[in-house]
Amino acid sequence: MDVDYLKAPIETELQVFEKKFRDHMRSDVFLLDTITEYLYNKKGKQIRPMFVFYAAKLSGQVNEATYIGASLIELLHTATLVHDDVVDKADERRGFLSINAKWTNKIAVLVGDFLLSKGMLLSLESHQYQLLQIVSDAVKSMSEGELLQMDKAKKLDITEDVYFEIIKKKTASLMASACAVGAASVTDDKNIIEKYKEMGEHIGIAFQIKDDLLDYSDNDIGKPKGNDIKDRKLTLPLIYSIKQSGKKEKDWIMNIIKKHNEDKKQVRQLIQFVHESGGIDYSQKMMIEHKRKAFDLIKDQESSGIKDNFIKLVNYITERTY
Repeated sequence: MDVDYLKAPIETELQVFEKKFRDHMRSDVFLLDTITEYLYNKKGKQIRPMFVFYAAKLSGQVNEATYIGASLIELLHTATLVHDDVVDKADERRGFLSINAKWTNKIAVLVGDFLLSKGMLLSLESHQYQLLQIVSDAVKSMSEGELLQMDKAKKLDITEDVYFEIIKKKTASLMASACAVGAASVTDDKNIIEKYKEMGEHIGIAFQIKDDLLDYSDNDIGKPKGNDIKDRKLTLPLIYSIKQSGKKEKDWIMNIIKKHNEDKKQVRQLIQFVHESGGIDYSQKMMIEHKRKAFDLIKDQESSGIKDNFIKLVNYITERTY
């Protein structure tokens, strides 16, 4: 299913959002405006703003606060991507040169800071303090999750509980804030807002598990196989396989991760072992379980085209092959 099909019920809102978002990114500084224009033209599918609008429509009527909320989420998301490329020393983003590669690390950090500040100013100038609170909580969680992952990666002692704590903070918090912002833009009911935040968290966890599974996929996904192993990153498929292994197998696994993570043949052997030991099946089971928990939170909501397409959007991001 093409994502454009899923945009159809919110196409009008997305077109208005696109114009508003571009205006929010503008600057009087020529270099900064050039870079933000570059970022805008290389933007992704804007899945998170889609979740904002779907959550808003499921909870009430889209209004100006919804557009501000969608811009807040996308400004935050763009800023974190720019900063992540600096941290990861990445030269590409979506097939194009990253900001740090095209310009410099220093410029990339400052651009990320600019986007974060634009989000804060936008919410303050429009008196959307609750939306700012929701997004600020996400920024805090994402930073904590990244640092927790870096700390644990040194020791290679990430358990399943720690893995879920990391992705809950690092990835799911942004999806949770997108759904919460959408709801909060149209209702003051704290129970509804909290329900959508929880739903977004489950969706974000499922999304990240799928992303981790793709690294072990045999499909042509445009992503090098075993990237996470090369980066010495323990994700759920591998964590489960380690847990099921005896001492000899664990030593073999750790030896590859620590000393042979650049050896394509040995990385391939480890990927095969993860498949054979049930790491893929278990991870898929956990992904489906979090999707189920997300859907359970709106199962009592009256069936509608918006609800049906929202569910299809969740399925789209967890059934993708890239």
